[in-house]
Amino acid sequence: MYQHTQAANIAEYIALAAPSLQEKLHQIRDLVHSALPEVEEKISYDMPTFKYQGKILLHFAAQKKHIGLYALPATNVQFATALKDYKTGKGSIQIPNDKDLPLALIADIIQFRKAAIEEQTQKK
Repeated sequence: MYQHTQAANIAEYIALAAPSLQEKLHQIRDLVHSALPEVEEKISYDMPTFKYQGKILLHFAAQKKHIGLYALPATNVQFATALKDYKTGKGSIQIPNDKDLPLALIADIIQFRKAAIEEQTQKK
């Protein structure tokens, strides 16, 4: 279910999320920042968004039954085996709210997206 946010930034988005999800949202944000301290934060498409070198690294969103990660279709292809236990869409990954976050997998996704952006940037 698509939800409009009134948040002006990611910190506010997390603060407005259900208390039961705030820790998980902080974990995702912290993973991104530990991998890429220079990442840019914004709200885009009503979701917390991280940009690296001017390109979308990933979006995430708190939903009623899951946390959605949106890291582009190529990511889901690359990690198809690791994502077999999660509901996925063309470029989305749904992590049920009653499950722990797969932190190592999310860290790998961040590194994959970072490398893809760097490769894309070098080609220009």
